[in-house]
Amino acid sequence: MPQRNIEMPQPQRILRVRPLTAFSAALLCAAFAHADDMASFATGGYARGLRTMAEMHKIDTDGDGTVSKAEWLAYQEKVFAALDKNKSGVVDEKEFLGSSSDMATFATGGYARGLQTKAMMHKIDTDGDGTVSHDEFIAYQSKVFDMMDRDKSGSLGPRAFLARGTSSAKQ
Repeated sequence: MPQRNIEMPQPQRILRVRPLTAFSAALLCAAFAHADDMASFATGGYARGLRTMAEMHKIDTDGDGTVSKAEWLAYQEKVFAALDKNKSGVVDEKEFLGSSSDMATFATGGYARGLQTKAMMHKIDTDGDGTVSHDEFIAYQSKVFDMMDRDKSGSLGPRAFLARGTSSAKQ
């Protein structure tokens, strides 16, 4: 009987992943996941209008070069009051999308234009009733601050405030 050479299957080489490579990949994936969260949370126009030095200076009422959460929420209270033209505590689509001479006195035009869109109204209107209540507006704006405050310090310096996307650097 003739002898045949039969090749035995060789075990495949298992690649070893270096810990630093795995850690880097995990960080990269986390950054993209967080960016997706912010992109789904706010429109690009709103983010562009918000993240300017001019808008930061308007919110930074004590002039210390940072925006505290208290300053942020006080500013958002003024924004809601300007949107709520009939002072009912609820903003309908006409009020939300209409120009506000009150807001023009304290907000930049870019911020107002970015905020006052149908897309932003729908994002803020969490119960889907076609209106934005005071509670919905303040809860939304509180989440925006928390997303920008990546180091959880309770205040935003220029790097965190002006950061594009969600990759806010520590102050």
